[in-house]
Amino acid sequence: MKKTSGQPSRHDFVQQQWQHKTCLSTCLLPFAWLYMSIQGLRRKLYDWGLKSSYRAPCPVIVVGNIYVGGTGKTPTVVALVKALQARGWQPAIISRGYGVKLGAHARSAYQQSARPECIGDEPSLLAQYAPIAVHPDRKKAIRQVFQDYPHTNVIIADDGLQHLAMQRDLELVIQDERGIGNGRVLPAGPLRESKQRLQDVDFVITNKNHLSSHPSPNAVSSRATKPLHLTMHIQIDEIVHLVTGRRLPVSQWLQEYGHSASDLCAIAAIGNPQRFFSSLKEAGISAAEQRYFADHHVFNQEELQQIPQSLIVMTEKDAVKCAQFNDPRLWFVRISSQFSRSDFFDIVENKLNTHQKEA
Repeated sequence: MKKTSGQPSRHDFVQQQWQHKTCLSTCLLPFAWLYMSIQGLRRKLYDWGLKSSYRAPCPVIVVGNIYVGGTGKTPTVVALVKALQARGWQPAIISRGYGVKLGAHARSAYQQSARPECIGDEPSLLAQYAPIAVHPDRKKAIRQVFQDYPHTNVIIADDGLQHLAMQRDLELVIQDERGIGNGRVLPAGPLRESKQRLQDVDFVITNKNHLSSHPSPNAVSSRATKPLHLTMHIQIDEIVHLVTGRRLPVSQWLQEYGHSASDLCAIAAIGNPQRFFSSLKEAGISAAEQRYFADHHVFNQEELQQIPQSLIVMTEKDAVKCAQFNDPRLWFVRISSQFSRSDFFDIVENKLNTHQKEA
């Protein structure tokens, strides 16, 4: 199997350093201590009321991480949206709109009105499931939601765990098999906050999607008392043709196209592309070539034309950026998240109801 990459090799080098307490990581500890000091002072300013925070007119659920990069927040947000909608809630999503110049005003979108060049790639994907508003200032995003979608009764913040200017009712932290890495904060390690932060959140969800049943030795212990620890597994439900919208269960897609593995290329421009490739392998989809690019990479038509294979499979996040190319070779996967606790969403709803009564 051929693997090519649009990412610099230093990405893998940095990840390796962050998984172990190497000499380089140790040399960077003074900068990590400075980073932690600044973060600690910032948090105290909010605790002391010297910096103000915004309270939304409805409950707010933050889905975030403390490990830099992709850990599986987006599929968790989608699963949460679907579960709340099934229970009669009307959720909306807010996001910072990474990679998009927004100016002073937030932007909102829903389904067909969502365009990646206006709100970003991940928000465009999430907007297929619920209304979304984007802005680095989450207060502006929330206000835009209620201006355009006034029936919203719960906000789901895609990322924003470290955005202390926004008050929240529930916090979900998503981690993966890398756990907390070497346990150090930036730049000596991969953590945005101290590992002790995980003891303060409501849920710690470990995305175990690399076919291994063995948790990382660096993973946070499930014996912690306050957060509810559970695992999440992502599976491919169907494969969708980008041009025609034809949707096929994995089994049927394999019957029709599985024999063409030698002429299939899998591409991904997400935070952890190996997770996508592993999901394909688990579903029985073999690709002759794997190409991965930097997270949020903006594809162009010439780039895709350089791929020689007659079939290309990508993530749904990448598909929203490639729909304009009208390339009949393109397929994308739709996924679902399975959680180790069948009552997980019931627990979430009970906590939301409790917060509403206390408000």
